[in-house]
Amino acid sequence: MAKAKEIIGGPLVIGGRTLSLSKAVRAGDMVYLTGQIPMKDGAPMTDGTIEDQTRVTLDLITETLSEAGCTRDDVVKAMVWLRDVEDFPGFNSVYAEYFPKDPPARSAVLTQLLVDVRIEIEVVAYAPQ
Repeated sequence: MAKAKEIIGGPLVIGGRTLSLSKAVRAGDMVYLTGQIPMKDGAPMTDGTIEDQTRVTLDLITETLSEAGCTRDDVVKAMVWLRDVEDFPGFNSVYAEYFPKDPPARSAVLTQLLVDVRIEIEVVAYAPQ
């Protein structure tokens, strides 16, 4: 019998501090990723353009999906938080490179992020085992 819930990638560690959340969780055929921010050398990436930060964030998402046995093609839903409305065109351009065909459903909102980055992205994947 399959586990009801499987932790993927262990707890999230930022700046040497272990946070009380997992990188991802598989529940049956669904894989839920924690919101990802751009990280460089184990710390939030506070520099770079929205394009740079979006690429880094989507690369981290790709790595976490791989740990769960998934690819970006398995993503069915994305939730995006942006700090600045002016960043939307640059974000959207890079996002389209990562999801060029049959993109997932997506929501995007403006918000004050908890760390000094320009973007956070969360995805849900459907990946039957």
